Amino acid sequence: MEELVAANKESGSSSKLIIEEWNGSSSTKLGFPSSVTPDYVPFQVWDSLQGVSTYIRTMLSTQALLSAIGVGEKSATVIGATFQWFLRDLTGMLGGILFTFYQGSELDSNAKMWRLVADFMNDLGMLMDLVSPLFPSAFVFVVCLGSLSRSFTGVASGATRAALTQHFALQNNAADISAKEGSQETVATMIGMALGMLLARITMGHPLAIWFSFLSLTVFHMYANYRAVGCLALTSLNIERSAILFQHFMETGQVLSPEQVSRMEHVLPIWITSCGSKKVKLLHTHVCLGVRVSSLDQQEMMEVLRSAGSHYHKAKYLLVERKGIINIIMHKTSEASDVLQSFIHALVMAKLIEKNTSFYLESQSWMDKQYEAFLQKLSSLGWKTGRLLSPSIIWKADWTNVSSDDKID
Repeated sequence: MEELVAANKESGSSSKLIIEEWNGSSSTKLGFPSSVTPDYVPFQVWDSLQGVSTYIRTMLSTQALLSAIGVGEKSATVIGATFQWFLRDLTGMLGGILFTFYQGSELDSNAKMWRLVADFMNDLGMLMDLVSPLFPSAFVFVVCLGSLSRSFTGVASGATRAALTQHFALQNNAADISAKEGSQETVATMIGMALGMLLARITMGHPLAIWFSFLSLTVFHMYANYRAVGCLALTSLNIERSAILFQHFMETGQVLSPEQVSRMEHVLPIWITSCGSKKVKLLHTHVCLGVRVSSLDQQEMMEVLRSAGSHYHKAKYLLVERKGIINIIMHKTSEASDVLQSFIHALVMAKLIEKNTSFYLESQSWMDKQYEAFLQKLSSLGWKTGRLLSPSIIWKADWTNVSSDDKID
């Protein structure tokens, strides 16, 4: 900090103008740590540790892969090794394209889970490289399977990293955070490669030591990743976080903070965690978003229109209950805010079904009285209420007011 003092005596009274110059990196008001969220530092610590673990194991798996290809053997040919490497890369590229096509829309909405899945698939790919020398007759198949696994990692890791960078940036400094994170990853890579080369040299010719080191580092890698995503307190609303917030609001009238919700949401895939907690009812599993209107028969459509009264004359969605599942049909002109509103409305209906009441009318009454207050409380605690992070809604519909034959705008 530099301070400049200028005196002004022209007006007859003595006055001073003090100008201070601040360096952005040393001020507590500019730059780090005020430019990032509180969960940035703990996440980066665990992320760096898992990165070091990854590159140590990469040296062990690469050593095994090169040995299986024939590096160092007189019988090995250059063209043979090149062809095997080509098939390995080609499989990975095709796998990445297919994975993006089928799962790309879900990466934003479940960033924590897909971050863990990405690292698990990377571990599986390195395991395939390590076991490849044990199956010489099936070598190409094994390494292609490993490359396919790592291709999922590349897509999921890159997409979730972009989502997390946006979360960390409090001052529209996503590019700055991304650049610093890249430098941090480079440092972790260099440390991991140096330690990996040392470990590979020490364990050379000792298969038991190699496997023990690899498996131990893999366990630590998954633990570090679990702790890293567990540190994240995301403020965006996805399907599960919205359900947690809504259920707590219905029971207590209060809204949970992002830190509280982060300790309650599932980090692992829901089918794994639900096996160990069957008593916990997951309300959002009773909601289906983006249903095709052609899946409903005429009787179901007439029933929902009669039950809802005049609500659907203005709303940009339809709610239909079938066998305990609330199906949401979005209007073709619906926007992000309409998707969030439709999902909360469906959660209200799913909650009221438990009481065997006239849930269509009562859910609409709750939305009219409580929805705006619910959103305001969410915003006051830092939640982003502009949209619901969900898989892409492919099927939408258009409907007509039967009484006036006017289409909904």
